[in-house]
Amino acid sequence: IPGGDATGQDTTAVRPHAVAAVLRNITFTQERYDSFIELQEKLHQNVCRKRTLVAIGTHDLDTISGPFTYTAKPPGDIRFKPLNQAKEYTAQELMSLYKTDSHLRHYLHIIEDEPLYPVIYDSNGIVLSLPPIINGDHSKISLNTKNVFIECTATDLTKAKIVLDMMVTMFCEYCEEPFTKETLSADFINRKVGISESTEQIAQLLTKMCLRSEVMSDGEQIEVEIPPTRSDVIHACDIMEDAAMAYGFNNIPRTTPRTYTVASQLPLNKLSELLRQDLAAAGFTEALTFALCSQEDIADKLLKNISETRACHISNPKTAEFQVARTTLLSGLLKTVAANRKMPLPLRLFEISDVVLKDETKDVGARNNRRLCAVYYNKSPGFEVIHGLMDRVMQLLEVKPGQGNGYHIQAADDSTFFPGRCAEIFARGKSIGRLGVLHPDVINRFELTMPCSALDIDIEPFL
Repeated sequence: IPGGDATGQDTTAVRPHAVAAVLRNITFTQERYDSFIELQEKLHQNVCRKRTLVAIGTHDLDTISGPFTYTAKPPGDIRFKPLNQAKEYTAQELMSLYKTDSHLRHYLHIIEDEPLYPVIYDSNGIVLSLPPIINGDHSKISLNTKNVFIECTATDLTKAKIVLDMMVTMFCEYCEEPFTKETLSADFINRKVGISESTEQIAQLLTKMCLRSEVMSDGEQIEVEIPPTRSDVIHACDIMEDAAMAYGFNNIPRTTPRTYTVASQLPLNKLSELLRQDLAAAGFTEALTFALCSQEDIADKLLKNISETRACHISNPKTAEFQVARTTLLSGLLKTVAANRKMPLPLRLFEISDVVLKDETKDVGARNNRRLCAVYYNKSPGFEVIHGLMDRVMQLLEVKPGQGNGYHIQAADDSTFFPGRCAEIFARGKSIGRLGVLHPDVINRFELTMPCSALDIDIEPFL
């Protein structure tokens, strides 16, 4: 179904996705028909989240003609006779009509404030439905319907496919050509789970899990029927997992692995833990801050340009506080200081955690970088305290002062730090970070009032 046409508008802003299917040569009885309608209502309430994620429309295919067009139009431009009504209404009039309807009034809020309403037309301009509110009366299904057209409009494409699959699979059995079944072997389940059950016993285990199963004529293969409610079953391993649950995980015999391995901590994590203990011993308190933050936190508040930060942006942030992955630990520590301004001075905080930086050489376009950051907040800047902490860290890392394989600092310009009070740190010939007194504008932007010194270094080169 196209997402727009020459006369309508793109549906992206209101309800972006649509999927459809056809059930051919179906035979309805009153019981099957009632079940078909009830299934839609059940799905609307649970998987569809009261039609906000997905709305289902079912139509008699023989009363309409394709191709069908999914578009969006102003409510005053949409006119049709809705289900079980005697005359035509505009979509705007329908909103007023259904305000008092005990069933439909609960769904009006989904689109009523939108400038454009989603609508589905057939090739003759007949309205099939005004999702997610009501179907058209022209294409309503009855006991005599032989071919059913099912359309699902949605804000979530995955949920739309799941709902459509459920609708089709649950009623495909009433078509002339019903659905097919899948097979797998008992040996596959025995090997993967670590048991040795007969084919018949495994078929019983799967049936117990509501996966109706029968042993095939060869005695090895098992025919398994997957109900439409199990949209999670996409591979034989999913069936194997159900067999393991039915058998009981606690009943699976314990075995010794055939390979001998000794677990050990990652060197980077080991180094981080050792440094944490010694920084705490030096009188600094550890903080753990969020890995996501706002663009302001890592750019504007630190007097930086966001384009220079190499930050990874979240494509659909839910709040302004979680727009990007942090590129520095400093902003998180300063926010922690701001939240603890009532605590006695001085405040000494540190954090050893990962930041995320863009890196085109990596398959995901980014990499983690383990950093150490510490701040000292008091009535005086305390640069000597932060400098002493850096010397202690280098002593712990067994890096001696000096050029070459040692460490040294030299004056540097950085907009985050006070002019003339910033130094770049070099160790073993590489720049590993900076220390200095923070710029007064940075202090003010984090709603602080006292001077603050900071140390920010990369600890990965010391592995």
